[in-house]
Amino acid sequence: MTKQICVGGIPIGGGAPVVIQSMLNTKTTNVEGSLAQIRALAVAGCQIARLAIPNRDAAAAFGEICKESVLPLVADIHFDYKLAIAAAEAGAAKIRINPGNIGGEDRVQAVVEVCKDKHIPIRIGVNGGSMDKTLLEKYGHPTAQALVESAFQHLELLEKYGFYDTCVSMKSSNVPTMVAAARLFREKCDYPIHIGVTETGPVRMGLMKSAMGIGALLLDGIGDTIRVSLTDDPVEEVYAAKDILKAAGLRKEGVNIISCPTCGRTQIDLIGLVNRVDEALKDCKKPITVAVMGCVVNGPGEAREADIGIAGGDGCGMLFEKGQQICKLPYDELLSALLKRIEEM
Repeated sequence: MTKQICVGGIPIGGGAPVVIQSMLNTKTTNVEGSLAQIRALAVAGCQIARLAIPNRDAAAAFGEICKESVLPLVADIHFDYKLAIAAAEAGAAKIRINPGNIGGEDRVQAVVEVCKDKHIPIRIGVNGGSMDKTLLEKYGHPTAQALVESAFQHLELLEKYGFYDTCVSMKSSNVPTMVAAARLFREKCDYPIHIGVTETGPVRMGLMKSAMGIGALLLDGIGDTIRVSLTDDPVEEVYAAKDILKAAGLRKEGVNIISCPTCGRTQIDLIGLVNRVDEALKDCKKPITVAVMGCVVNGPGEAREADIGIAGGDGCGMLFEKGQQICKLPYDELLSALLKRIEEM
């Protein structure tokens, strides 16, 4: 079991459920826009949000956002240690730094001291795209071993100043590298790990890379908090994270939709129907399995383990529960009947 840190009242590690994070893509100086996005993330199921703090204006605005935020906020800092200190003093629930680009030890120590005083955890963010030159010379490129060695160098620096309230991430755009780094780190250390694949590319590929990398580690029992990085609305990152956790068997909350892949027997617009069901139920918190099948002959039988489902035929369909038919309906009434029954469950 890993150590545990606490981010604005939310435990990470130590056997706590895996925590979902995302990062805002609004300008931090846009206070109202940032708060609106935070509220949307919270509704989607996000538990912690991160904001970029690139300059003093952003640090000042971050303080205003902290006062009204419905989620604990992480300040994302690069290069300027004074911005980390300002964010900590402004109400950050966690500080994310890459000690390798913050400056000398005295600057890291200054950040550590304010975080110790205010009981704010620090995430050490090691990234394959910003490795220390000496490690690149040693390993040739950002290997898993290089990422882990970098993480330990930074951990040792924080521990030198008596700081242990730490989470670690070792991210790469290369899935095997990211997975290998997390596995290697876990063999050697029990600090909680923030996992995710960075710079994943277009949405379709981003989802594939994230599911493979994050999913592989979760099935190994590795990963205390996750962020799915997509070039898209951050709300979509949260939905993707929830789906990955459900697929890994780590989250029961929310609807699990199963559907057949269609075949020559399908006589309805199953693809369109599945998409409408998915959209209608994406914020439903009930831990149920819903089946959407394209054949009234085999559908209920194949989906007998589902709590509830619909199956379509030639202009009609049926509503069923636990594989047992409840009623036959015209095709255009299937969706409304399904949603009504789910609401009653």
